Amino acid sequence: MGEQTTQLSDHLFVYRGPINVGILRDGEKAMLFDFGDGSVADTLPRLGITAIDAVAFTHHHRDQACGLPAAAGRVRSIGVPAAERALFENPGAFWSDPKNRWYAYAQLPHHLTLVEPVRVDVAYVDRQEFAWGPARITVLATPGHTQGSVSYAADVDGKRTIFCGDAICDEGKVWDIHSLQKGTLTSDYHGFLGARPQLEASLGRIKDAKPAALVPSHGKIMNEPAKAIDALVARLDLCYDKYVAISALRHYFPEVFTAYAQRRDHMPIRKGRAVPACLRHFNTSWILVSKDKAAFVMDCGDKSVIDEVKKLLAAGTIRSVEGLWITHHHFDHMEFAPEFLEEFKCPCIADAVQATVLTDPMAWRLSCLSPKKLRVDRPCRDGESWPWHEFQMTAYHFPGQTLYHSGLVAEAEGLKMLFAGDSFTMSGIDDYCSWNRNWLGRGVGFDHCLDLVGQLRPTHIFNCHVDVAFDFTDEEIRFMRANLAEREKLYGELVPWDHANYGMDEPWVRCHPFEQHVKPGSEAVFRVVVTNHSTAPRTASCRVIFPHAWTKELGGRGSGRAADWATAQIAAKIEGGVPLSLRVPADARPGRYMLAVDLRYGEWVLPQFTEAMIVVE
Repeated sequence: MGEQTTQLSDHLFVYRGPINVGILRDGEKAMLFDFGDGSVADTLPRLGITAIDAVAFTHHHRDQACGLPAAAGRVRSIGVPAAERALFENPGAFWSDPKNRWYAYAQLPHHLTLVEPVRVDVAYVDRQEFAWGPARITVLATPGHTQGSVSYAADVDGKRTIFCGDAICDEGKVWDIHSLQKGTLTSDYHGFLGARPQLEASLGRIKDAKPAALVPSHGKIMNEPAKAIDALVARLDLCYDKYVAISALRHYFPEVFTAYAQRRDHMPIRKGRAVPACLRHFNTSWILVSKDKAAFVMDCGDKSVIDEVKKLLAAGTIRSVEGLWITHHHFDHMEFAPEFLEEFKCPCIADAVQATVLTDPMAWRLSCLSPKKLRVDRPCRDGESWPWHEFQMTAYHFPGQTLYHSGLVAEAEGLKMLFAGDSFTMSGIDDYCSWNRNWLGRGVGFDHCLDLVGQLRPTHIFNCHVDVAFDFTDEEIRFMRANLAEREKLYGELVPWDHANYGMDEPWVRCHPFEQHVKPGSEAVFRVVVTNHSTAPRTASCRVIFPHAWTKELGGRGSGRAADWATAQIAAKIEGGVPLSLRVPADARPGRYMLAVDLRYGEWVLPQFTEAMIVVE
């Protein structure tokens, strides 16, 4: 995106860099709304500004503030939302807290949390008013994009302009969808678009303030704010309706969706079916028992599963345990798998894609991930088949509830049983957590899974959390696939990217490994993995930003605190990688360091868009 400065009035400007930065001028000094990567400082002298008197932040994300730690000494006053003060002053507490790394049912604040602290002089609260130079500023609490976001209404030169952060980015659009994940009656994990009511209330506050112009952090300056807001609210409501129409969550938490009960244009909730006699269900595990009493177990998330299998052995219900199949990496499905394998001396089997997460969890940052490393004895190819007693078993890559997910079919004597992990219930698909990477598009994500179900025609489908079987009719499969195709279009219209998945898929840019342990003076090597959701190739360029603590020794390399750029061409609709490496300073102190990574992707300039964790031993 080209960099430019737009003048809104005599004293008010907008710097159009990686984010929009508001510039309120009073003679030779300025107050800035947000700071971005710091490049705004280069344009201030052209406006006759020699000093930055104050900076006021709308929210705590790195792209809003990553340039300030290096420039804070030149700023007299730094103001932030009171609700997010700790995330500015002490982001290390977020990154070092195990609950934000492992077993995470919530990932708020999400990964754009700062990696370096920012000094805070003022903490702004809702409805606070203050004068600065020729302007009167009013603080409005506008949570939604983040829990503590605020907007600033600047009354200057006879008009009101509101700097609204990422509450909206253009008429009818938001910067991303995944940031709106928020629980209401349940946890954040179950709250797809759960911050929508909160955001809509915030947009209503902005609209009621009657601004003449609305300046978002990302996107276009809006001169018809009410029209832009109304369009966004309508789109959010429509997108949520399409989500609810086939949501598996209606089975688990019907009270969340009482406003949508009895909708004729939503998929009806099917009744369960009796479970074949060859199966036992316990906790989140299904146990397949052969005629000669061998057991094949699906998942082990709790010690009680081990105890239950011991009871079956002691009672003679089963005589042996011959395998453990893992459906996906969530801790409630594999936390006690290592103990299970040790107890019963059986092989562990999983889809090969899923195995990459199970065997090396430290390399990943995913929802509900356990730090336990699991031995996978048999990583299966998609479609790989083998006999087990009277059953024919077939493994599938099954990117449903998560991108890293397995499916297993067991066939015998007229039964064709699909063990689908957590991907379906009787009411639809389990896509209620955007952190699980539920891609939209023909042949990917749930569309791929539903297409496979239509081809396989299982007699029974099993969810690990549901103690009965179910199935889908051809018409229901068609309905769900049509809904997903419509969502691809509607969600694409909701975000400024050229495909909906950029707004849906938070880790479309990620570092692999996410975490690595190194010694002082050694080299840290990782890849920035970029998922090109577009229909054409894209060029991705990345560079790593060194921690301030390392700048003295590394300052001679690259440009100051940043390494040199590395570039790769990423083909359409695949993941590609940009290799990066750095040598840890020989005098680096032991501890955890967060490395942020700048990204240039096509026309987008995305400062500190992802991160890696280096633990110096």
